[in-house]
Amino acid sequence: MRNFLRAVWSQLIRIAPPWLAYRLRYLKELLVFRYQSNVHDLPPIFHYWSNRYLGPQIFNPYGIRDPEHFFFKFVSEQRERHPAARLTMVSIGSGNCDMECRLASALRAEGIDNFVIECIDINQAMLDRGIKLAEALGVASYIATTISDFNNWQPVKQYDVVIANQCLHHIIELEDLFSKVKQVLTDDGRFLVSDMIGRNGHLRWPEALGIINTMWSQLPEKYKYNHMRQRQEPQFINHDCSTSSFEGIRAQDILPLLVANFHFELFLPFGNLIFVFIDRTFGYNFNPEVVEDRQIIDKIHARDEEGMHSGELKPTQMLAVLCKTPVAQPRLRNARLTPEFCVRVPS
Repeated sequence: MRNFLRAVWSQLIRIAPPWLAYRLRYLKELLVFRYQSNVHDLPPIFHYWSNRYLGPQIFNPYGIRDPEHFFFKFVSEQRERHPAARLTMVSIGSGNCDMECRLASALRAEGIDNFVIECIDINQAMLDRGIKLAEALGVASYIATTISDFNNWQPVKQYDVVIANQCLHHIIELEDLFSKVKQVLTDDGRFLVSDMIGRNGHLRWPEALGIINTMWSQLPEKYKYNHMRQRQEPQFINHDCSTSSFEGIRAQDILPLLVANFHFELFLPFGNLIFVFIDRTFGYNFNPEVVEDRQIIDKIHARDEEGMHSGELKPTQMLAVLCKTPVAQPRLRNARLTPEFCVRVPS
């Protein structure tokens, strides 16, 4: 029944005029996240991969422990530039404000207290959870909340830091948003981004899909159960998440628009094939305690890295620090994986 209702909803959006399709996606966004208190939970196999590869090979060389520490590190650096001034930050699409509350708590633990983080989201229920968490952590005075559809954000002041944590892939009006970010950033401000940059709707590009289909045909059936849709998938289904929601609505446009509008101080791209096997949909089929399961993930990761460095595959996620002015020596994973090289141009 659940899959039938999903299909009906997708068809309704497909045939609706644009204004109604937008409202239906908006309604689903409100309903889905209204009752979702944990939006970042991931299967154990994801953490196996992250702890073995993502952290040591990609994040740690730049002093970053994990994506959440990424925000703390660069906010702290921004604080050091102007130690006497009040640090103003805004987080677009903050959801439950959990990362922002922990960021505030970490800053306080370092003795930094002259700051405020404005959290913007369309969902009042999620912002309310954020307020409660801020109170529980003792950082309520550092967290401000604003309810707004960030597709139509109307900022009224400037910020030292703009944060986008896994939210840009939900936004239709990216050009307008990036224009506003440039307007509101102080001259030496930073735009901190952790987001998905793969194909729209989180579809797989043809070159990746061919490799995944080959891998899928070689996998035992026990690895092919779709936990999100509660069904077995003997053949891999290249599902377009954007047909029924804002999920991945313009993911493939994020990186090229950032390249066109900003300058990169840091760019750490990663992951393509691997996310099919370690994310919520199929990741629970793999047990990091089982040697065979770890070996499958190790092999897929190696194929991913080979494909991304050759240019055959393009990364689908990134951490990035962006500025309004040119950067003399951008920090990159290596000289080859530049933002421009990692853009996947649609056929």
